[in-house]
Amino acid sequence: MSENNHQEPLLKVEHLSMYFGKRDAVKKAVNDVSFDIYKGEIFGLVGESGCGKTTTGRTIIRLYDATSGSVYFHGTRIVAGTRSYVEEIKQQRAKIKELSSNGGAEAEIQACKDRIAELRQEIKKAKYDHKHVNDQFRKDEAERVTREYQEAISKPGAEKHALHRKYLHDLRLARHSQLVTKIQMIYQDPIASLDPRMTVREIIAEGLKIQGEKDQKVIDEKVLKMLETVGLVSEHATRYPHEFSGGQRQRIGIARSIVMNPEMIIADEPISALDVSIRAQVINLLNELRASMGLTILFIAHDLSVVKYFSDRIGVMYYGNLVEMTDSDELFRCPLHPYTKSLLSAIPLPDPESERNRIRIRYNPLVDHEYTTEEPELREVIPGHFVRCTLKEFEKYREEAQK
Repeated sequence: MSENNHQEPLLKVEHLSMYFGKRDAVKKAVNDVSFDIYKGEIFGLVGESGCGKTTTGRTIIRLYDATSGSVYFHGTRIVAGTRSYVEEIKQQRAKIKELSSNGGAEAEIQACKDRIAELRQEIKKAKYDHKHVNDQFRKDEAERVTREYQEAISKPGAEKHALHRKYLHDLRLARHSQLVTKIQMIYQDPIASLDPRMTVREIIAEGLKIQGEKDQKVIDEKVLKMLETVGLVSEHATRYPHEFSGGQRQRIGIARSIVMNPEMIIADEPISALDVSIRAQVINLLNELRASMGLTILFIAHDLSVVKYFSDRIGVMYYGNLVEMTDSDELFRCPLHPYTKSLLSAIPLPDPESERNRIRIRYNPLVDHEYTTEEPELREVIPGHFVRCTLKEFEKYREEAQK
């Protein structure tokens, strides 16, 4: 087991599903995905385009309403999938109507009604959890601010008037805060994610204003500090996004996410739209922020060579499913799932001789798996190494991993 397994995860994703469409046209963008991310680590999520990586990240921060499953942050549920409950209630109602018109048994009708009552309780509980989470978080933040204020004024020579003003300011912000703001996102396209009608100052300050910050002096100070942190200068604050290069725009996006002082960043392919030389700069910047701010990062990408360099652990996704998950070094040393092997075989090497002799591994799920008799599930093949497989495949993968 990884040393992280001895501590509580910062973010815990349990059986998360996100479906689009209705009834016969349902598209399973994310299907029963589970993983943990521990404080201070970088968790890489990789896979081909359209496999559900971005949808997973967006569902975690509630940009999408999860179909089913839960997400826990600091042990508190911040996402509760209720769409599946709503759909099942509709199905149960249709079943009651059909049974009633066909003279169905009263016991069957009552069972449907009981199930509807259970589902409504689950929806009610999920809504209560969401409200309770924010109420408790605001209370905890207010207590923290009060405690820090009391410690500050007890020190000899403390400027009590200035500290009291700061205390009232911080207390007001604490009473408007939400737990989910401790998770921020860096978006894939730095052009589309920045409002072209807003200046850089307005873009970075927007989150602060939404959370209740009204002191313009404080806002300006934080904006200029963030610009300096990401390698830009104060003169850039009055410019518009179109006046910057791709790498600079991505730095603005990073500044916008860290100005809220988050604990966790979801970086959604932050380097895919950038030149190779600029990619290294952005990756190094994220590494520096990780060290200086104590950030935890969910790094979404399809470039396995970058993910290997940047991530502590890696999860591989295919068609909405998490098919393999383990430490970065272990994944490259001993890939087990056929799709992971196919991905690794596609990584180009800066060696003409190796490229000339490189053999691509083709992944065909209909040929490589036998799922007609048993549904696969994520199983721990060896400590810390999980693979989506059947019991028969599990034995084969375990033998392969122990060689």
